[in-house]
Amino acid sequence: MKIGISWDAYGDGELNIKEQISFLKKYGFEATFAMSDNPKLDEITHDVRSQGITPDTCHAPFRGINRIWSDNSDGDDALRMLKDSVDACARNSIPVDVVHLSSGDNAPRISDAGYRHFKELVDYADSKGVQIAFENQRKLANIAFAMEEFPSAGFCWDAGHEACFAYGREYMPLFGSRLAALHIHDNFGVHNGDRHMIPFDAGLDFDKISSFIADSGFEGTVMLELMRHTSGEYEDFSPDEYYERAAGAAKRIRNMIEEKRKNR
Repeated sequence: MKIGISWDAYGDGELNIKEQISFLKKYGFEATFAMSDNPKLDEITHDVRSQGITPDTCHAPFRGINRIWSDNSDGDDALRMLKDSVDACARNSIPVDVVHLSSGDNAPRISDAGYRHFKELVDYADSKGVQIAFENQRKLANIAFAMEEFPSAGFCWDAGHEACFAYGREYMPLFGSRLAALHIHDNFGVHNGDRHMIPFDAGLDFDKISSFIADSGFEGTVMLELMRHTSGEYEDFSPDEYYERAAGAAKRIRNMIEEKRKNR
């Protein structure tokens, strides 16, 4: 399995493209992902590939995503936003586009309009050779709906989101067979405490997380989704210190997964 880390993990625009690539290569990261609406996406994708780093997923915008459940122009606008993300993936030969279904504790209920919009999105992505991977947020019903209605879609398991949004629910026993992408980070399991810390620095059970991944048969990237400034714990870290610590954690998780598979 590869190890990867989110683009701009050290901070939005704090390192240029060349600098970020140098740190990824130095510490053994083999993959990355960026937001599909990043104005430099095409350049990032070209440059990381030229250095042997795989842009194996992209992340669709999610601001205002709850609009997609509306049967009006707001819903149509949200659909266009997600189709633009698919276009960005197709243009850059990125095979998987990670998509949120909703946002917040008071997200809209599943609706016919939302079904129509998401069906159009998945069909459009299929036609472009891009797989939609729906990411868990707060609503189990949304993921269950998407997995049931859209057989070509995959599941993006965000282990950090599960710990701080899901009230103890576990998603991998339900949807692990559909796993298409991982977002791994750490927090203290406090509701809405989505801190995107380096694994093993907070409270998640990475023995259990690695077991779920091992059981799924997923052979893709152990992808860290980190944000240095979100927790406030890494403000004094240099880029070398940050990426070295992150890489050590990613390699440790990969080793745990591989060891569990050997012992099965």
